[in-house]
Formats: sequence, C-alpha cells, structure tokens
Amino acid sequence: MRVFIKILLAFGLLLGAQSRAFAVVSIDVDLSSQSMNVRSSSGQSYVWPISSGREGHRTPNGVFRPHAMYAMVHSAKYNNAPMPHAIFFYGQYAIHGTNAVGALGSPASHGCVRLSPAHAAALFAMVQSQGAVIRITGSPDLQTAHARHASHSALAYAPVHRHRSLAEWAKNPAAR
Repeated sequence: MRVFIKILLAFGLLLGAQSRAFAVVSIDVDLSSQSMNVRSSSGQSYVWPISSGREGHRTPNGVFRPHAMYAMVHSAKYNNAPMPHAIFFYGQYAIHGTNAVGALGSPASHGCVRLSPAHAAALFAMVQSQGAVIRITGSPDLQTAHARHASHSALAYAPVHRHRSLAEWAKNPAAR
C-alpha cells in the first residue's frame, strides 16, 4: 500500500511539474503600434501602450525569454534612471516601468520597452510566477512619432525625485 501511495505521489508531482513548465505568459510587443499584448496561461489578457527605442536606440526584434528580473534597479548607463519591475530579456534590454507615462504610445526610450508603473508591476508578478515568452515585432514609424509627441505639450511638470548613486552616497552618506 505504501508503495502505491509513493507512486501516486510521484506521478502527481511529475504531472504538476509538467503543467508548470507549460504555464507561461505570452508577451507580444508590436513596435509599429507601440503596444503590448499580454496573455497569461490563467486566461488574463491585456493590451497596454508602450514606449520603445527612439531613433538611434532601436529595440531589438525577436523571440526572447527573461534572463533576470529585479523589483527595482537603476540604470548605470543612463544617469541612474530608475527601472521599476525590470524584466531583462536581451543583454541590457528590459521591459520596465517608467514615470514618463506621457510618452507611452511613442518611441522614447534608449531601447528598453517601457510601461506605466502599474502595468509593469502586474506584468512582473505574472512573469515571476509563470515565466514568459517575449516576442518583439514591427518597426516604429519615427516620423509620425515625432509629430505626435511634439503636438502634446505638458500642462505641468512634476519634480523628479532622483535616488543617489552608490558613489554619491560613499562621498557623503548623511546628505539627502
């Protein structure tokens, strides 16, 4: 009887591991429409506006899997810029949140795929629990994007809170 229970338990674990292996979030990024279509294995489906790489900073096309994820990371390359809920998929390219939500829908990044903070947090949680396949296709229409972005002037500008870098902290840890 014990052997039968052990076999049944092993079979259940194997079956559970197989269903976990196929449970992935499908992330389809369309650079032409500056949108992201997200479908999870649990049936959730979303379409979100994004900002991809602007002229001279193209977002790579292809099929990728996440290779690193961080709830908060700062860009060492671009002035310590915050990258909340970063999902790295190709070298230093990532899907992450941005405070520049006014630019969503137009190419505006240095190559990363940027989302609103709330959408980035939701995507991060789904990918963390289920894994993901990321497909990036299309090409942004940079001429139209420049005209569209230039026609929308901001009504106000909020101050940007910048976190100090490790080097700045090392020079003066007590400074604010």
